[in-house]
Amino acid sequence: MSGETDLARLLAEMNPILREGEYVYCTVEGDAAPWLALEPIGTFREAEGLTLILERWRADEAGLPYGPVLRLITLSVHSALEAVGLTAAVSEALTSASVSANVVAAFYHDHIFVPAADAERALEALKTLSPV
Repeated sequence: MSGETDLARLLAEMNPILREGEYVYCTVEGDAAPWLALEPIGTFREAEGLTLILERWRADEAGLPYGPVLRLITLSVHSALEAVGLTAAVSEALTSASVSANVVAAFYHDHIFVPAADAERALEALKTLSPV
């Protein structure tokens, strides 16, 4: 099942959804296996350590330090990994609204982590990209 590559269609059909809950980025050392029990929604290995994207309460229970508290906005359109321009359009809209963002592309959807305090404003900024 391939995703959409046409930018106009991606923007028209992206339907951003603000997810419940708060998320954080943590970094840990060593093998990923023991950390998978925390059920991260994302991981990425860097030279400095393993990044975990976790629900905040899971990081708190594990006693892991983290940076800013974030909310998650999912673009519900099935975007192709090779699509051009969607991340740029999202970034431009959020920059215009003075909202920082961390974009994670997965197989089906793009996911945007924004500061919890800015989540509603970010959602509104993204909705302006889709024609009504």
